[in-house]
Amino acid sequence: MAFIPGLELSRRFYWEAVRPVLDGSWPGLPHAAALIGSGSETLGFDDEMSTDHGWGPRLQLFLCPEDWMTHAENIDAALRDGLPHSFLGYPTNFSEPDPEDNGVQLLEATVSGPVNHRVETQTIGGFFCGYLNFDIGKEIGTADWLTFPQQKLRTIAAGGIFNDEIGLEDVRSRFSWYPRDVWLYLLAASWARVGQEEHLMGRAGLVGDELGSALIGARLVRDVMRLCFLMERQYAPYAKWFGTAFAQLESAAGLTDVLLAVQRADTWQERDRWLSEAYRVAAGRHNRLGLTEPMPERPFQFFGRPFRVMALHGFAEALLCSVRDPEVAQVAERRPIGSIDQFSDSTDLLEATELRPALRALYG
Repeated sequence: MAFIPGLELSRRFYWEAVRPVLDGSWPGLPHAAALIGSGSETLGFDDEMSTDHGWGPRLQLFLCPEDWMTHAENIDAALRDGLPHSFLGYPTNFSEPDPEDNGVQLLEATVSGPVNHRVETQTIGGFFCGYLNFDIGKEIGTADWLTFPQQKLRTIAAGGIFNDEIGLEDVRSRFSWYPRDVWLYLLAASWARVGQEEHLMGRAGLVGDELGSALIGARLVRDVMRLCFLMERQYAPYAKWFGTAFAQLESAAGLTDVLLAVQRADTWQERDRWLSEAYRVAAGRHNRLGLTEPMPERPFQFFGRPFRVMALHGFAEALLCSVRDPEVAQVAERRPIGSIDQFSDSTDLLEATELRPALRALYG
């Protein structure tokens, strides 16, 4: 059986299997159908291996609040009884959530009886409250933007909407990219991260610590890659798909081989040479954005020491000087810790939406 990407599978599942059940009992019911949120298929990065857990004919069905209260349970029952047991060769029945494996559900073939489907009927507000811990009735503030994990924002922006009669796309579009001044702040924080460690790679190497130097070099590679995502106005996904998504950026053409050379370097001197080239490419892309006055594109020696740096030219400071929004400017007056993604890569923190109110206090 040929693999079908999950987004396409879900689109067809809606139109060919779910929609007929809805039209049969609730003709004309306003709703939206989509696949957004968690899952490699929402990013378009799923493959045959993805089918072994949490993957399959599934989607979200969004209703207006009053219709959800009235019809959700009946729609669930109708789908259990009315959906086919397989669709395009894949079971539509899922196992119960595994409490010992983060609630993962697996495809389980059945031939009779009700289908334990994964058509999740909910409201738009309920989804965003659960996924981002955000009330869509409010404006998105600076502290909100800085505590929304990029990996979650990307799964919202990249997912598919198959039908929309109740304004799902309008809500989703609010999260499509950062406001300009928040974006400037995040760019500044990314350059600041480079500046915090760009001189340490060579210093570690000078005392014979090639392992430590290589580790710092790898961190700088990731910081440069994250900077490129921001400069190209693309949310970065979580670690599994970080390199795959980077390969789709325009920056990848000029940087992939350079960054691989940093990773493969045996000495800090070689690492320094390739990192300097990566900084040069990033600085050139920064200048093409036109967000600040033109900045130098050549690294220079760190206070006469034999390793080169770029962020010390003042990229972060120049970007912060361009911030005009008072709320963002107030945040920018403090240390440029950036967003949740820039000061932590803890999966537990990034996924813990219940901690977002506490994290917002960092910017208050």
